Amino acid sequence: MRLNPLPFKMIASGEKTIELRLNDEKRRLINVGDEITFINTEDNRKTLKTEIVNIYKFKSFEELYAVLPLLKCGYTKEDVKTA
Repeated sequence: MRLNPLPFKMIASGEKTIELRLNDEKRRLINVGDEITFINTEDNRKTLKTEIVNIYKFKSFEELYAVLPLLKCGYTKEDVKTA
């Protein structure tokens, strides 16, 4: 999966541990235990291999925001208030 530089850096540092994606046809094929390689969109030589440890499914963003720790989803302290 391709990631912009900022979320890529946040995952690499451990600050971001939850990747939010719509549950489209491609994502429905992903299972717990699968490995995903993230590729930095600005430098495709930079990659991160990660393992899926959980899959969360929500009916709405409101439900998602009430349950998940948004700082682990890539939000910062500055923008989490307006999420």
